Amino acid sequence: MPAVGRSRGEWGQLGESLAAQMLEARGYVIVERNWRCPVGEADLIAQDGEVWVFVEVKLRRSLLYGTPEDAITPSKRRRLLGVGLAYMDAHELLDAPWRIDVVAITLSPGGKVERLALYQDAIRANE
Repeated sequence: MPAVGRSRGEWGQLGESLAAQMLEARGYVIVERNWRCPVGEADLIAQDGEVWVFVEVKLRRSLLYGTPEDAITPSKRRRLLGVGLAYMDAHELLDAPWRIDVVAITLSPGGKVERLALYQDAIRANE
């Protein structure tokens, strides 16, 4: 589909697919996509070895409103930590190691990937 005709949801799906491909190439195993709970949503849930990973995917088609990383606000950080805790609790995994990674994607005006960056352990409870 051409870049111009995509909906916001289609851009989100594209970002998540690009992120999943990159993560799988690095050895992650994607367990779930778009897991929702009352606290919020995890774009991707994966395992990196024994570690559970909650992946927030941020895609920007323009830097007019900042970089993808700029979208990880303090309230977004709190929500992501809450989602991670809710998932681990719901799946009786509270003793298992887990972290939150961020995948930042920047596309050209034509829709081609200009930058795809992974930030491991990007959000911590003590920050």
